[in-house]
Amino acid sequence: MGKDGTFSIFTPDIDHTIIGEGDTVMEAKADFDNSVKEMMLSYTENGKAIPEELQGISFDYKYDIASLFNFYNWINVSKFAEKAGINASLMRQYKAGITYISDTQTNKIEETLHALGAELTAVKL
Repeated sequence: MGKDGTFSIFTPDIDHTIIGEGDTVMEAKADFDNSVKEMMLSYTENGKAIPEELQGISFDYKYDIASLFNFYNWINVSKFAEKAGINASLMRQYKAGITYISDTQTNKIEETLHALGAELTAVKL
């Protein structure tokens, strides 16, 4: 989530920059999908071949840590940090986007999210 409260989607791993923005995650995804369609259409309308890296392309949407906790703001960051085995103060810094997060820490957070999801899926009321 940007400082202005909007969400952005971009393509960091390909040469063609595609961007989507919106006030919500769903709006950003819709704008991104529209940007992809417009890019493809611009190639075909101009009789140009679609670049190889864009042919049959699909995307995995990923959150950065700050956006994850801002979007799912009902998650208690300190309690989540405890469950993940990460210092709560450090987790708050990740959430604020002011501290670099290693791949190892990112994986710990993702694994904890998945474990929590599995735990919640097993709940019966």
